[in-house]
Amino acid sequence: CWEVRKHNSSEWCRFIRSNPDCRLEGGFLDYLEGVFCLFPPRLLPLAVTLYALWLLYLFIILGVTAEKFFCPNLSAISTNLKLSHNVAVSFHRVFSLTCPLHGVTFLAFGNGAPDVFSAVVAFSDPRTAGLAIGAVFGAGVFVTTVVAGGIALVKPFTAASRPFLRDVIFYMVAVFLTFMVLYFGRITLGEALGYLGLYLFYVFTVVLCTWIHRRQRGEGVAPPGSWEPEMPTDAEEQESSGTNSGDYGEEYQPLLPSREPSLRILATALSPLDYRKWRRKPWYWRLFKVFKVPVELALLLTVPVVDPDKDDLNWKRPLNSLHVLTSPLLCVLTLKSGAYGLYQIQGVFPVWGLVTLVGSVLAIITFITTSNEEPPKYHCVFAFLGFLASAMWINAAATELVNILRTLGIIFQLSNTVLGLTLLAWGNSIGDTFSDLTMARQGYPRMAFSACFGGIIFNILVGVGLGCLLQMTSSQLVVKLEPDSLLVWILAGALGLSLVFSFVSVPAQCFQLGKAYGVCLILYYLAFLCVALLTEFRVIHLSAI
Repeated sequence: CWEVRKHNSSEWCRFIRSNPDCRLEGGFLDYLEGVFCLFPPRLLPLAVTLYALWLLYLFIILGVTAEKFFCPNLSAISTNLKLSHNVAVSFHRVFSLTCPLHGVTFLAFGNGAPDVFSAVVAFSDPRTAGLAIGAVFGAGVFVTTVVAGGIALVKPFTAASRPFLRDVIFYMVAVFLTFMVLYFGRITLGEALGYLGLYLFYVFTVVLCTWIHRRQRGEGVAPPGSWEPEMPTDAEEQESSGTNSGDYGEEYQPLLPSREPSLRILATALSPLDYRKWRRKPWYWRLFKVFKVPVELALLLTVPVVDPDKDDLNWKRPLNSLHVLTSPLLCVLTLKSGAYGLYQIQGVFPVWGLVTLVGSVLAIITFITTSNEEPPKYHCVFAFLGFLASAMWINAAATELVNILRTLGIIFQLSNTVLGLTLLAWGNSIGDTFSDLTMARQGYPRMAFSACFGGIIFNILVGVGLGCLLQMTSSQLVVKLEPDSLLVWILAGALGLSLVFSFVSVPAQCFQLGKAYGVCLILYYLAFLCVALLTEFRVIHLSAI
């Protein structure tokens, strides 16, 4: 499909439609046909601009869904399953030693959901596997250099020695395994399961180290230490969970409870704006909020959220009754890009029609048998429903993201690897960057630094392992991962070298990390990026491996 730009512009559309390699797997929109058939050649810059804006909005959809819907429901599920966790830690990505099992499973999955889903979608098609490899390695280099270096620049600190060494060693093992898989050009079923097994071993190691640490301190249940405090959230999360703008702070709560009509509860629950907060925020926050409102409204309509920290568990009777209909309908219409939802039962009745009929009956029963004031006993089921619905949102957005990146690669003649290590890696890491730097500025640099190396372990082990495993279920039991260029080896080598540098230099500094360490890491990333781009554009010529 890369040959399309070499043809005359009048032949682009015919080439795209006749070439099987130009067919995008999954997704709701055919971006290749759109740019080469719907837009005339002279408007190609306009098409690229629109695609770039849509790409940015897809990253917004991923971030909002993961932060305000996926993570809260995971937290509610872990509470219902009686998994201990510190509910005061609002950054759902911190690998706290006082809540190891929750941190390295549910919270890691919540934070890494966009990365993992993007990797799974990319691995599902051999033509886009380079995107996944580039994104996994590219995000690793970015987070362990730019983000970690930025934390050291913002606030010099003393790193937590044992968690740092443990995480770096596990991450180096994961990178080495991936390097070997790329060297042999394939990954077998046993190797894919080995990735998942290594992550389970990592979880076991974290729990064991925490238990040993508590035994040494002679504490049954250790309170938050000096480097893992109960910290406040950022301004937006502090004032609103993002899923119900009608729940204001305590100063806005009435002294005596009053019964609100169902229509008012529904209108309040569906409003993504808090007008009190809107007046206090700067213009750029308002502008960004305007862009988020459409997706937040769609998510509020289709994804229930259970909040164990609220007295009513975020129970909104009219809206939750509506979710009984909209959430299953969303799942069936987004699964395989709507292929299952549009299937005709006996060639007569569509699946989405059956789901709508059954969901409507259940929604009416839920509304009739419950009250506005008190959540039902089965309210925890809505957490699982919200988890599933938000996962389908993330999967749908990740599918569109991978397809549009492949389209941009064909337009600009760029490899999937360079798109993965730049656009996809930067987009998936932007949330980690802001939250880590904010954490460091608030006085918790050790927390932020530990999160840098802990979170990406989940992304590489589960992203590669689960992505290849799912591809094996639909094809052969061996997935080919042949590097498409020398850039893959440069990327893998750069990640390994950055980890070795930190593994050696941090203990050499007695874990005292200052601005010199941060500057070295950022300069290293800039040098790596220059070499990667020069290699992509054939300026640097090296013999192929």
